[in-house]
Amino acid sequence: MGEQPIFTTRAHVFQIDPTTKKNWVPASKQAVTVSYFYDSARNSYRIISVDGTKVIINSTITPNMNFTKTSQKFGQWADSRANTVFGLGFASEQQLSKFAEKFLEVKEAAKLAREKSQDKMETSSDQSQESGRDTPSGNQPSSINGTDDEKISHSGPETAALKAENDLLKSAVEESKKCESELQALRDSSARLQEALQEAESSAESWKTQATRSLEENNQLRSKIAELELQCKELSVERERNAQLTVRIQELEADLQDKQQELENLRKQAEIIPQLMAECESLSGKLQAAELSSSGLRERVELLQGEAQHRQQQQNSLKTELKLLMEQLDGKIDELHEVRQGISKLGIDN
Repeated sequence: MGEQPIFTTRAHVFQIDPTTKKNWVPASKQAVTVSYFYDSARNSYRIISVDGTKVIINSTITPNMNFTKTSQKFGQWADSRANTVFGLGFASEQQLSKFAEKFLEVKEAAKLAREKSQDKMETSSDQSQESGRDTPSGNQPSSINGTDDEKISHSGPETAALKAENDLLKSAVEESKKCESELQALRDSSARLQEALQEAESSAESWKTQATRSLEENNQLRSKIAELELQCKELSVERERNAQLTVRIQELEADLQDKQQELENLRKQAEIIPQLMAECESLSGKLQAAELSSSGLRERVELLQGEAQHRQQQQNSLKTELKLLMEQLDGKIDELHEVRQGISKLGIDN
């Protein structure tokens, strides 16, 4: 069956700057498809992303990898084989969470697959060792080097290591074959693109021929129009009518310009209207505030007038009391004057 996609999403792809190891370098200009692939033949998992014809992510997941969320919409993981750090920017936090969950799931599956392969290698090495022990020495041939089967049976753990290396070499060969097939597919797509380009060029040539034909037809029409204009110019009546029409058109154009000017003035006035409305609203607010303040001042004036009237009444009452006191004082003074005169008379008489 080969590799099959098991999970697909879209994200912006970044790689760590190889010089600074701090800054992120965008690997795609826009959001691209990022997919988990499962290879049933190798029992392995990979993250693959392609931008057009360029492979920007080809990361095989191992049990030692970790996916880290650095923000609500961004995550990263380190790939020691590719000697880089990949970063993904998602459109939402939910997409990031789904991708992280899938990474953890695939990581556990890769771990189980490695443990199974190690168990198989150990069992195969144990079986080879046991078969070597069970073989009697008398039944072995007398040759010095022995046969290939005997070498394998007596090799033990070295055979398992060789098998592992052979498996790695086979996987590398399969990977190269796969790359060759992908390269062939790219070549096929390039050939198809070249064919499409040739078809576009041929269609462009046809459009050019049609354009030249239309230009020729246009030139013919222009010549006919010139002939008709010459015929019209030969007629004086038509000239006069044309002159009148041109004058009329000029008048209409002048009227149109006046109308356009009026329309422009109205537009300018219409632009000023919101400012005037705002000023009117501000003035109305100020007027209301002034009215409120004037009403308060009126009430205060009325209170002051009441107090003034009250004080006027008090002054009037004081004046009347003072007048009464003056009259009483004048009476007392007159009485004292009379008493003095009486005393002076008594003194004279004595």
